[in-house]
Amino acid sequence: MAKRPHMDCYAIGDHAEFAKTVSDYDVYGFAGIVGDFYGVHVNEEYAKTTPFGGRICPSHLTMSFSTAMTGRLFTDTVLALLAVERGRFFGPVRPGDTIRTDVEVVEKKISSDSSRGIVVFRDHVINQREETVFQMDKIVLLKRRLA
Repeated sequence: MAKRPHMDCYAIGDHAEFAKTVSDYDVYGFAGIVGDFYGVHVNEEYAKTTPFGGRICPSHLTMSFSTAMTGRLFTDTVLALLAVERGRFFGPVRPGDTIRTDVEVVEKKISSDSSRGIVVFRDHVINQREETVFQMDKIVLLKRRLA
């Protein structure tokens, strides 16, 4: 599924994929921006003592990657992100992991203003070992094609 100019161009069941390798810079930069210096994210020696056995990415960083990857589909037509629902983490993302977001269109409807529509995108975030590590639904208000 390539970038689509209008809500009407999406069909339920459409898919798109985007991938990124998570770097140390990503983790430390994110920690600095949001003030998340929890040891399991930035301190390898501490993180080794946790059930994770080493550093992991902050959960909101994983969510941010997923959102940014999906956002490429509708950057020119988005009016608003209305909600994020059913976010669920299944496993950690670690620096060095390559994650991909498989975006699926699961629902769409015309809003009360017929020039706009609502699309529900489901993000499946999968690591290089084909393990689903995160999933969420994004409800997005998009422009519709003008008659």
